[in-house]
Amino acid sequence: MPHEVTPRVIVVGAGIVGCSLADELTARGWTDVTVLEQGPLPAPGGSTSHAPGLVFRTGPSRTLTRFAAYTVEKFSSLDVAGVPCFEPVGGLELATTPERLADLHRRAGFAASWGVSGEVVGAARCKELWPLLDESVVLGGFHTPGDGLARAVLACRAQLDRAVARGARFLDRHTVTGVAREDGRVTGVHTDRGFFAADHVVSAAGFWGPVVGRMAGVDVPLQPLAHQYARTRPLPELSGASAEATRPILRFQDADLYFREHGDRIGIGSYAHRPLPVDPFAVPPYHEARAAGREMPSSYPFTEEDWAPSWAECRRLLPALRGTEIESGFNGVFSFTPDGMPLLGESRELRGFWLAEAVWVTHSAGVARAVAEWMVDGRPSIDVHDCDVTRFEEAQRSPAYVRERGSQQFVEVYDVIHPLQPMERPRPLRVSPFYPRQQELGAYFLEGGGWERPHWYEANAPLVAGLGELPARDDWAARHWSPIAAAEARATRERVALYDMTPLRRLEVTGPGALDFLDRLTSNNLRKKPGAVTYTLLLDESGGIRSDLTVARLGPEHFQVGANSPADLDHLLRHAPDDVHIRDITSGTCCVGVWGPLARDLVQPLTGDDFSHEGFGYFRAKRTHLGHVPVTALRLSYVGELGWELYTTADLGLRLWDRLWEAGRDLGVIAAGRSAFNSLRLEKGYRAWGTDMTCEDTPYEAGLGFAVRMDKEHFTGQDALRARPEPTRTLTPLLLDDPAAVVLGKEPVHLDGVPAGYVTSAGYGYTLGRCVAYAWLPAGLAPGTGVHIEYFGEKLPATVAEEPLFDPGMSRLRR
Repeated sequence: MPHEVTPRVIVVGAGIVGCSLADELTARGWTDVTVLEQGPLPAPGGSTSHAPGLVFRTGPSRTLTRFAAYTVEKFSSLDVAGVPCFEPVGGLELATTPERLADLHRRAGFAASWGVSGEVVGAARCKELWPLLDESVVLGGFHTPGDGLARAVLACRAQLDRAVARGARFLDRHTVTGVAREDGRVTGVHTDRGFFAADHVVSAAGFWGPVVGRMAGVDVPLQPLAHQYARTRPLPELSGASAEATRPILRFQDADLYFREHGDRIGIGSYAHRPLPVDPFAVPPYHEARAAGREMPSSYPFTEEDWAPSWAECRRLLPALRGTEIESGFNGVFSFTPDGMPLLGESRELRGFWLAEAVWVTHSAGVARAVAEWMVDGRPSIDVHDCDVTRFEEAQRSPAYVRERGSQQFVEVYDVIHPLQPMERPRPLRVSPFYPRQQELGAYFLEGGGWERPHWYEANAPLVAGLGELPARDDWAARHWSPIAAAEARATRERVALYDMTPLRRLEVTGPGALDFLDRLTSNNLRKKPGAVTYTLLLDESGGIRSDLTVARLGPEHFQVGANSPADLDHLLRHAPDDVHIRDITSGTCCVGVWGPLARDLVQPLTGDDFSHEGFGYFRAKRTHLGHVPVTALRLSYVGELGWELYTTADLGLRLWDRLWEAGRDLGVIAAGRSAFNSLRLEKGYRAWGTDMTCEDTPYEAGLGFAVRMDKEHFTGQDALRARPEPTRTLTPLLLDDPAAVVLGKEPVHLDGVPAGYVTSAGYGYTLGRCVAYAWLPAGLAPGTGVHIEYFGEKLPATVAEEPLFDPGMSRLRR
């Protein structure tokens, strides 16, 4: 048989990501892989060369936990000359404050949700695991036996050897000086030792990623920062150590510190110091760093003044350190992004140019597998939307933003972060035209995608008195929440409310091929007359849900698409033919949701067009005027009440708000925020993409089969859906039994005493008087089935419910 020709791949960077990627690609048959490294192998001087190797798998991100779990699995199978690449010494996270101890219970919940073995233990058990601890300082800990230490340089060598055996080549002391392109595709790279042709180029250059990206004309929004790491002198208590490490890796997060053994010494890392940003364009190459007396380019001089407070905390926790000093230390450079997640995927601006950046050793093998699958098979086997290079808005890509947010990510590495907690700076960045009125009404703003988003309005505080007794909330559930949200939800159900929907992404799709294009890419039937609005799904080739869209056909060749993220725009642009034009109109437009039983009473007097049910049916669109303001009105509702989304241009937004506000005074109109909005949409069972379902889930598993028309002409994912077996898991509605109980999302769900799934979205249903939680659980659970949701270590009883929980006859929407 003739030898199959595989694509030519250049990987820039032979750190842990580059070596892992070469191994994963060659294992899948792509053997024409060249890894170029500017430094010497096996330790070329990037972040991998100094990494302490701590692998803690558990965190709030299911994606990162799965990356880390694969890294442990893979490295545990590797060795070099009999020396293992991973030591499963376990992990121990300590609590010295009640707040941290509560958070460790939350982390134990994450572990159960994501399939990691771990338990919260008492101070005495912590002392057994780490005898050098001062037990009186410790309240408890979270012990994960399967975590441990990765020998990163050895893991590089083991994977390098396997990749080379399959045909890959590794060339050190080759500095990439340029990225070649032609007709929007990468064609190779220039180096100081010649040109290398390629069909794909992957930047796995670590904190040099922005440098390589600039050569390719591709934005790489990461900020390198320096991080202190020190080693003590030999400790008598560790004398005679026969192994590099035997005790669990230790986190003292209340002081932003971690510890690991180095034989008879202890290594200590600190996030407690001020952020120390590093300009990636100013980091010297290996030989220049060595000439300047530095061990490697990623190793900066130890700043003693930053270390003193941390050293005092170290000695407080580990009394044995009071009799010794620091023997050596350095400030090691590694990468942070504005949201703390990696940067993965192919650039649309330069096809064939991929990023595998901002990746720590912890997640390295998992990331490499995902990127290799993406390149070879066209998609990763797990959801990586929160790592996608396209996820940031344009407003989030400025160097100033990346530096500020990246630095804040460093500060918050070990902080207890509430799921609703926004970044503090730079704010406000993006505001809707209604922002001045929202401020006047005392809006409590949180932030998403750079947008200021009202969650409730202090102006509605007097409405709380009419609610009766609301269940008291625990400290965690009470953060970024107010009983005003309950009043706003009730006002929406009983009267009418204005919701700022401006942050929802809006795309304009036009051209002779627009209908065919959208119909081919999505699951529902879009071949309807102008004026129709359709809820549909953007699927991948495996039938997984890439996104959900609301498509309004405004004219024969004119569509307005309600989308979720910049990735949706990127996907459509990648696939659009020449006769289709796509434009993001979000920033130039705005939207008010007018919802409630009195919505028609508010809107109808403002227009000469017929807004009756007969004249303006559900899921219809109409262009009209409200007073002096031209609007595009879509009759649909994400809160389960009569109403419209009203769109206009940003310059007329304030005029639209004021007209609606004035017209609604006699109807008792209020402004309502996202807290009430989320409660109302959960009561109706409306899904939130990225939270309730992702590309790992099919429409039938997610309860969205109604948005699939299998009898229409071919659409993306159709063949895969036909071949799929019956679902074994489904998104299942739960009601907590205790009217006072609240969960927030990502908690494990126990069925018959064992974890069987996890919560996606959750929130209190004020109309129902119960907390609503949606969870991925085994298929076929009958309504009435009892389960338990683990919330901060407490198992709360809940019951499988039948959906929709509210207004099953849809009479409130179709009146």
